[in-house]
Amino acid sequence: MKHIFIINPKAGKRDQTTRILAMAERLRQAHGLECSCMLTDRPGGATDMARRLAESGEEVRLYACGGDGTVSEVANGAAGFPNAAMTCIPAGTGNDFLKNFGADAEKFTDAENLWDGAVFPLDLIDCNGRYCLTIACNGIDARIAESVHQYTSSPLLSGRGSYLVSVGINFLFRPIGSHWTVHLDDEVLEDNFALVSMCNGRYYGGGSTPVPQARMNDGVLHTVLVKNVPKTAFARLFPAYSAGRWQDLPESLIRVSNAREVRIQSETDIVTCLDGECFRSRDVRMRLADKRLNFFGPKGCDPNATAK
Repeated sequence: MKHIFIINPKAGKRDQTTRILAMAERLRQAHGLECSCMLTDRPGGATDMARRLAESGEEVRLYACGGDGTVSEVANGAAGFPNAAMTCIPAGTGNDFLKNFGADAEKFTDAENLWDGAVFPLDLIDCNGRYCLTIACNGIDARIAESVHQYTSSPLLSGRGSYLVSVGINFLFRPIGSHWTVHLDDEVLEDNFALVSMCNGRYYGGGSTPVPQARMNDGVLHTVLVKNVPKTAFARLFPAYSAGRWQDLPESLIRVSNAREVRIQSETDIVTCLDGECFRSRDVRMRLADKRLNFFGPKGCDPNATAK
């Protein structure tokens, strides 16, 4: 079995390549593992690397070393291959994906805790042919994610702090909602929406938890729909939304659906964010993916450790 560390040297506030190279070498010496490291040099590079390794047919364990975007890229390359499994070593700013593992999240920082962990499957969201592990968001939350990278370089801001600054900028200077046609399976809604987000995991935006009951391996996706609201109402309602208390908000403004397929259509660009990576389109389709992802982590870890 090969152990391949796919490293994004641009992730986070500082390059952790040297630390990860040393970690891989310690595994090789301590356990006689076949370890090697690969560095990404462009967006999408980790997906191409992971797919080539998985397509080889050899049994391989992939270590995504970076932030949520790197984890997502490796997942997109490894999904559906029975010979490939992945894990992650956090080197990003927010690392929201690992928050799903609760207290075990800290153990992912050292590959010594990972290399011999059991493999288990995770569900994926298929969004316009791309896979998403945690939350596929559209609207104001995606626009916040799109602009948050402008603030992550500041040494004064944490991942959560950068997110909150982006929330403030988008709140003050940009409109909240957009006019969309939304399909929830066979139900059609036409209205002004602030956001439509499909959840497989529980965390995004530096720790917001819109659907805390979401589980990453139960074959069920939860879609949150929030109607357009005045900015004053948005400011008042956002903390409850972020904390996952959607049941406390007016039913006329927020709804959670378990539709298997959700489609959003618009005459203007929709900003979509998948695990921190953003793109624009005017027709978004989200559904439970046909493929699943083989994942491994510390012994006894649970991707639903924080689910309510």
